[in-house]
Amino acid sequence: LPTDPLSAIGWVAGWSFYAFWMGTILTGPWVLGHECGHGAFSSSQMFNDIVGFIIHQALLVPYFAWQYTHAKHHRRTNHLTDGESHVPSTGRENGLGEHNERESFYAVLHESMGDGAFAFFQVFTHLVIGWPLYLMGLASTGRLAYDGSPLEDFADHFRPGSPMFPPKIRAKILLSTLTTFALLGYLGYLCTTVGVLPVMLWYVAPYMVTNGWLVLYTWLQHTDPSIPHYGEGEWTWVKGALSTIDRDYGIFDFFHHRIGSTHVAHHLFHELPCYHALEATNAIKAYLEPMGLYNYDPTPWYIAMWKVAHTCHYVEGTDGIQYFKSLEDVPLSKDLKKES
Repeated sequence: LPTDPLSAIGWVAGWSFYAFWMGTILTGPWVLGHECGHGAFSSSQMFNDIVGFIIHQALLVPYFAWQYTHAKHHRRTNHLTDGESHVPSTGRENGLGEHNERESFYAVLHESMGDGAFAFFQVFTHLVIGWPLYLMGLASTGRLAYDGSPLEDFADHFRPGSPMFPPKIRAKILLSTLTTFALLGYLGYLCTTVGVLPVMLWYVAPYMVTNGWLVLYTWLQHTDPSIPHYGEGEWTWVKGALSTIDRDYGIFDFFHHRIGSTHVAHHLFHELPCYHALEATNAIKAYLEPMGLYNYDPTPWYIAMWKVAHTCHYVEGTDGIQYFKSLEDVPLSKDLKKES
């Protein structure tokens, strides 16, 4: 480690540059593993699973567990009760009372932090710790188990007996989990032989950037004040698939196989290879846009992220058609006390 301030600045800048760009580049293979999970990489599902398993397990993704839950995400997109990943929480779950009084949890935290700090907290929790929390069943999961019953246990991606998974795939879940922990064990071994700092710099830091990109894409693809989410009586597969958003990610589209700018096409045709996604998007846009059914937001992704962090906090319930609401529009407790 450098000791003088100037060298320390260069050291931090250099390793930060490496972490960002290596993590950004590794998101490309992550997307290819995602293609494999959908059966879009090859006509052979066995070959898809072999390649996808190697890529995702190397990035600490339990491949078969994610493959199953991601398929459910596509089957039940924007379903308020049976959806999977980035399922909106309700005002009650966020600590709002019957009359929008702030009682606990995020509602109280938002008031204590203020609008800007809470938006930053939203960005941090999504991009930095969101992915591992999701894999552990602590955030962003659905509300129903694989058999349609209400969740009464953690819906994690590691236990073969997790309520997310039917018994027939539990052997695959176990294989993914054992491989994930084997890699974690190997990383631990490297920490004892080459040191903790080299492992953190060469692997963990880029790994976290890759995770950040992954969550950013899925967050912004399905979250916006204008995008509806549907209860059981309103939801259809077509409504869910069309309730996704294409955005422009600039140069990062090149590195990430346009996963963020062709997402509407991906939800309509999930087995479409990514190298045909732009062509498909152009055709879908020409057909759907005149009917007002194609969602595209030209806002730069980093500005859109900040807007979503400010405006998309909860929905009022899990029935009917729901749109995201913001805690910034809920009266502050101190103001209500003054009025009373």
